[in-house]
Amino acid sequence: MHAWQYHEFGDADHGATFTRWTGTLDTSQYCERFTTPKWWLVCEDCGGRIPRYRRSKTVRNPEQYSCSKCGGAIRVERGVGQ
Repeated sequence: MHAWQYHEFGDADHGATFTRWTGTLDTSQYCERFTTPKWWLVCEDCGGRIPRYRRSKTVRNPEQYSCSKCGGAIRVERGVGQ
């Protein structure tokens, strides 16, 4: 689905286009975690936790980003065993 989405819209995220097709394709927007995240992005305000498996821009520079749900500051925690 991401390949089609990128080809059609130049974007391959889990936003509105992706979500719109999950029902049609009888699938979920989320999948079972198959490995332990190397890092967690944690919101200082709402406590939301987002797994990260590679050292992305957000992991490297969390001070430049904010929580997409509440706008709170983000901190990075190492995953278990990392």
